[in-house]
Order: sequence, then C-alpha cells, then structure tokens
Amino acid sequence: MKNHVLVALLVAVVLALPALAQQTGSTSQDQSAASQPTQTTPAAPASNDQSASTSSQTVGATGKQPLQAETHEGFWGKMNPFARKKYVQRQTQPIRDRVNELDELTANNTKMIKDVDARAQQGIQLASAKATEADQHAIDAGNKAQAAQQTATQANTRLTNVEQVVGNIDQYKATTQTEIRFRPGQSVLSQNAKTALDDMATPLKNQRGYIIEVQGFSSGHGQAAIATSQKMADSVVRYLVLNHDVPVYRIYVVGMGNAPVPSASADDQAKTKRTSGGRVEISLLKNDLEQLSANSTTPDQAPAK
Repeated sequence: MKNHVLVALLVAVVLALPALAQQTGSTSQDQSAASQPTQTTPAAPASNDQSASTSSQTVGATGKQPLQAETHEGFWGKMNPFARKKYVQRQTQPIRDRVNELDELTANNTKMIKDVDARAQQGIQLASAKATEADQHAIDAGNKAQAAQQTATQANTRLTNVEQVVGNIDQYKATTQTEIRFRPGQSVLSQNAKTALDDMATPLKNQRGYIIEVQGFSSGHGQAAIATSQKMADSVVRYLVLNHDVPVYRIYVVGMGNAPVPSASADDQAKTKRTSGGRVEISLLKNDLEQLSANSTTPDQAPAK
C-alpha cells in the first residue's frame, strides 16, 4: 500500500514539473521584456552622425527595428516539448506580422514598378511618334525644296532662252525662197504663181517673228526696168495681203530693175548675172520669237509631290 502511494506521488511530481517550468519561463520572459527599457541607458551621448548611421543600420525595409532573438531559454532550453498553443502563437505572431508587412511592401513596390514601366513605355511611344512625325516633315520639306529647285532651274533655263531670243530678235534667217516668173511686159500672176504663193503663205497664219522680203527684177534699162519690177512685186504683195491676211508691216518690197544678182553657180561665185525676163523672188525670214512663243504655251511639268 505504501509503495503505491509513493509511486503516485512521484508521477504527480513528474507531471507538475513541465507546467511549473513553462509558467516560470513565461513569467521570466514577461519580466525581462518589462524591465528591458529601464535597463537600457546610454553610457555617454553620441554624435548626430553616429546616431544616424546606427539607426540606418538597425532599421529594416519596413521602417521598423529587426526582431530580437529570445535570450532567455527557460527550463527546457531552446525547445519546450510541452509548450501550449497560446505560447506558440505569442512567439510567432511578430514574425507573421513582419511577413505580412513585407508582402504588402513587395506588392506596393511591384505596383510602382509596373506604373513606372507603363509611363516609360508611353513616353517611348510618344517620342517615337514625334520622331516619325519629324521625319515626315523633313521628307516633305525635302520634296518641297526639290520642287522649288526644279522650278528655279526651269525659270533660269527659260530666262536664258528669253535673253538669247531678245538678243537675236533682229537676226532673221531665210527659211523659204520662192521665185515667180512673169512674161515680158506683164505683171499679172499666173495660176502656177498663185499656187506657189499659197504654199508659202498658208503656214504663216497665226505665226509671229517673220518677215517677207519681195524683190522684183525686170529686163530693160533705167527707170523703165525699175518701174516694171516694182509692179510685179506689188502684184505679189497684193495677193499675199488680200488672200492670206499677211500684215503689210511684215512685207518689204524692193523693185530692183535689171540690177545684177550674185550667181548661184558654185563654180563661179565671183560672176554676176542679169535678168533676161520678169521675175519676183520671195524670201521668208524668221527669228527665234516663234520658238519662244511655242515654249511659253507648252505647259510646264507639274512639280513632284
């Protein structure tokens, strides 16, 4: 009987020891936490730089002091196999709070990074659009400059042509020569003579920059020959004015009589010949004014867009 009592007492003592150790550990931890602010007193005042560096070293990413490891180990040391649920929760709660703060801080930083990246992408797209627009403006300006250069070149070429034409305005070149034959003592145009004059005068309609030189030649001597040659030349001029509307101011008439004319033979350039019958020589002379008029009526090439 006594042995049973002793065994029961021993079992009760063994079961009571863990609870007593846990209460002793929690009580000592609370006392150490309460007494810690009063025990921590600065030995000597530190400078502002040292305090700033110390605070910057101890402050974490969340702006709080790092968690302090528990220095009091209690009766069971670092591990208590009989720890209660509330004790475990009380020990892990600061860690959970700090982890939650770090998660929130990470989420905020991620959001800020995404916002900055979105603004950067928007800025890059805007800059690219501005650069493309500037390139387009540069291309348009280059096209306009090229068109202006082309127009200036055309104007310069035309001005050069005008200066050349104006400089040679009184320089006429023979283009067509027609000879009309008359019977001796007559000044009436034959049908062949009218046909020849029609062929020469028809293309002159609405043209400019030409003159017609009419020279009459007649056989005989003295004033009689000159008067006869003048009548034949006048008949030619009359036909041109009445039938082809050739302005009179474009016709120059000369009665040469029996004046010698240069020989047309290539073997004998120095000799001259005299007229054996009545004839009229019509020479069509032109300058470059008609060419200038044709160039001015030609539409200019449209500038490149």
